[in-house]
Amino acid sequence: MSHHYSDRITNGGQGKPGRHRRRSPWTAIAGRAAVVAGSTAAALLTTLQAAPTPVAPLPTPAVTRAPTPATAPVVPPAATRPAVPAVNLAALVGVPARFDAQAAVAAAAPAALRTSAMQKALGKIGARYRYGASGPNAFDCSGLVSWAYRSSGRTLPRSSRAMSRVGTPITKSALQPGDLVFFYGGPSHVAIYVGNGKVVHASNPAHPVKLADLNSMPFNSARRV
Repeated sequence: MSHHYSDRITNGGQGKPGRHRRRSPWTAIAGRAAVVAGSTAAALLTTLQAAPTPVAPLPTPAVTRAPTPATAPVVPPAATRPAVPAVNLAALVGVPARFDAQAAVAAAAPAALRTSAMQKALGKIGARYRYGASGPNAFDCSGLVSWAYRSSGRTLPRSSRAMSRVGTPITKSALQPGDLVFFYGGPSHVAIYVGNGKVVHASNPAHPVKLADLNSMPFNSARRV
């Protein structure tokens, strides 16, 4: 009976005769399972490496509200009238701050005295002229003026020239009732201004005490006493 050798098994490049061994089917299955398992593990590792690392959410900062400033209570205005500032009337009218009633009366007295003297002289219109007479029924020019002022409480010199040196000199345009008005050179004649461009005077023996125009005689000067 002759025996047949199956195939040669190559060993290290040298062929040696050997017996043919049949593989077990379980060995092939195990090999395939190992290959599949290796592929699955490799795929899983790749997936894990590629997957992004989850990032924890950032904490939300707490919002702190600023404290509300305290509001002052609204106080309604008092139901009263506002205070009226004091007005310095003295300064407005040019009166000294220390107002003196007696001084005010004294300042007003000369004006009242001049008015009184003028009225007394007007009361003598029609009285006759007599040189050197000073009333009460006859007058010359300075006699009428001195009598009128003396009757009102003020004594003046007797002559027109002496009268022209008392009181305060004033201009013709500044004349007020009761002022003394002098005429001619010297001056040699005096009258009392009554306003509206008129004077009252005792002119000469041909005329009694009368009213005359201021411009009817040559103006010399004027005084306020």
